[in-house]
Amino acid sequence: MDIQSHAFDRIRRFLSGGLDLIEYVGLLVIAFATTAAMFHEVTSMFDAKWVALADLLLMFLYLEVLAMIGQYFKSGHLPVRYPLYIAMVALARYMILDLKDMSEWRMLAVAAAVLLLTLAVLAIRYGHTRFPYREDAQSEKPYVRE
Repeated sequence: MDIQSHAFDRIRRFLSGGLDLIEYVGLLVIAFATTAAMFHEVTSMFDAKWVALADLLLMFLYLEVLAMIGQYFKSGHLPVRYPLYIAMVALARYMILDLKDMSEWRMLAVAAAVLLLTLAVLAIRYGHTRFPYREDAQSEKPYVRE
């Protein structure tokens, strides 16, 4: 029994390490692709000698993606707030770019989606401060033993 559990533990650690490697490589690919897209956007703005609001919002999207990747590399977790921020900026960009072609109902729907995402971020922030994870509570109060 002990030899079998030891073998399963070794296999689990090996597979976990392989999946971690794939995850890091994937994040690096996303980071490099985002950086390349950002560089392309900046060069196109310089070539056009014009910066539109849509270009700036696209740059914010790129920065949010890079911030999300950086946060994952720093802490090892990915807060749910980052994809919500990206979704809010993407919806704002969509609304700004297609405002002339949108019906009133579609504008209201996109605005309501941004409002719902904002409320979700507020709920997550409130829940995190009011009911912190066990690890967070221990790091804030290192002198308390359980």
